[in-house]
Amino acid sequence: MQRPVDVHQHLWPPALVEELRRRQQRPYLDGWVLHLDGEPPYSVDPADHDLTRRAEQEDGLVLLSLSSPLGIESLPADQALPLLEAWHGFADDLPAEYGLWAAPGLDEPDLGRLATTLEHDHVHGLQVPATALATPAALEALAPMLTTAQQAGLPVLVHPGPASAAAGHTDALPGWWPALTSYVAQQSAAWHAWHVAGRSLLPTLRIAFVGLAGLAPLHHERLAQRGGRLGAIDRHVYYETSSYGTQAIDAISRVVGVDPLVNGSDRPYAEPTDPGLGDALTRAIFVANPHHLLTGGDR
Repeated sequence: MQRPVDVHQHLWPPALVEELRRRQQRPYLDGWVLHLDGEPPYSVDPADHDLTRRAEQEDGLVLLSLSSPLGIESLPADQALPLLEAWHGFADDLPAEYGLWAAPGLDEPDLGRLATTLEHDHVHGLQVPATALATPAALEALAPMLTTAQQAGLPVLVHPGPASAAAGHTDALPGWWPALTSYVAQQSAAWHAWHVAGRSLLPTLRIAFVGLAGLAPLHHERLAQRGGRLGAIDRHVYYETSSYGTQAIDAISRVVGVDPLVNGSDRPYAEPTDPGLGDALTRAIFVANPHHLLTGGDR
């Protein structure tokens, strides 16, 4: 029997924490206080990054995601490399019920290194920041990296990247501000870029957008009014559910159907949510659809 899957959680390995503490420029950790451009300082709970403690909360397969709002992927190559090595080295230490999304270096992409990383048994796909495919032209530039995942038969997860700077007033913002503004806008832009250019470039790639793609599919009527068209539902595009509940999940399902919806919690920043729309839909979101995203197998 297939296990439940949570395709989106965050947990930092000790090696990554130490690398972030060595840095003098953002992103960096001062003890357990995280400093990023575009966001207020964030006090990290060390228990949230204790693998033994976290494993006690889980039932099924959990995929861990590099925190793309840190901006590690877009750092100059010499700065990104030790951080990415610390992240990918975590795959060697994970128990069977955990896996990783690989993370790319965008400054000087090394497709050979990426292909090797994707071969690891605990690596289940490639994560890219939404900021790296914010326009059709950006998506085209990223296509060789996405093709590497496609050739490996693995999916891509699109995750919010660094928050937009808020005119120097980030310390005064509530902690939830980036998640409700910049992150949502990034996901929507990335979805629209994929809608315009993605499938023609990558005909078999399975791709999932975190946070229901910023609710972008709900704007299909506005898209039509402005000269675009949603077109046929793409059976290899998926919508991860983190931070949303019954109303948003129900609304999205009315546009794209149930088959593309996959469970992701974003733990420790949010918790898994069962939308309460019936046992069949719950099984689809938590079990069958994530299995199809990860393997391409039958739902």
